[in-house]
Amino acid sequence: MAPDLEPGLVAVLAGILGLLIGSFLNVVIYRVPKIMERQWAQECAELTGAPAEPAEKFNLLIPRSRCSSCGHLIRWYENIPVFSYLFLRGKCSACGAPYGVRYPLVEAVTGSLFFFCAWRWGWTPTTLVWCGFSAVLLALAMIDWDTTLLPDDMTLPLLWTGLIAAALQWNPAVSLSAALWGAVAGYLSLWLVYWAFKLATGKEGMGYGDFKLFAALGAWFGWPALVPMILMASVIGAIIGIAMKFSSGLREGGYVPFGPFLAGAGFTAMIFGPQSILQFVGL
Repeated sequence: MAPDLEPGLVAVLAGILGLLIGSFLNVVIYRVPKIMERQWAQECAELTGAPAEPAEKFNLLIPRSRCSSCGHLIRWYENIPVFSYLFLRGKCSACGAPYGVRYPLVEAVTGSLFFFCAWRWGWTPTTLVWCGFSAVLLALAMIDWDTTLLPDDMTLPLLWTGLIAAALQWNPAVSLSAALWGAVAGYLSLWLVYWAFKLATGKEGMGYGDFKLFAALGAWFGWPALVPMILMASVIGAIIGIAMKFSSGLREGGYVPFGPFLAGAGFTAMIFGPQSILQFVGL
């Protein structure tokens, strides 16, 4: 029976599932922002009374994945996580255009996170919820890095799932009370920072999606973990921002999205524990 499976086998099976989920996450990371842009365009057209431009059906499943250079449809055996990329040497089989190395990296990272969760928590609901947490948080980090967007359709379910996991004791390390106040404190803390910065400078230092993501992390780790996580996210964000400034890597406007650093702090807390973050930043 499933509960009698060896821990190593469970971890390997979870890692394989993670590779497959990682392949789907690449689709999510690429398509969700475009779906949002199409929705915004449609809403603007409805508000102004302008006719909406006809467009082909576009969602997470349609159309099939294809090469962005030549339009070659990706066959199933060209879409095996990591292995197809290595076999094709990172190039389209039709036109030879290079594929980004990020695709196999997202797959490999997702597989590694799933492997870790199953190795640590075994064949339990706890593994299931933390695998889901890992997949959504990784996708959010990549979307925010690419577009500075943190979709509500992903941050809010992540928050509610954290509260539900605590209520059902599928996340036994955090009580429902700690999760609830973690969500409240996570949102309000960045909301206050946002308004303090805006009143002082007249500029917006972050987006509302950051508030919701930090609230979700508070729901998963409880309010005591918020200070370590925000410290780590701020320190790493400042270091990378300064490095990008000196290397002329900053995008227009001179800003760096904060979501990926919050996500990095969340992964660190999941793997090593929130207290390890305090040691990392020297406290």
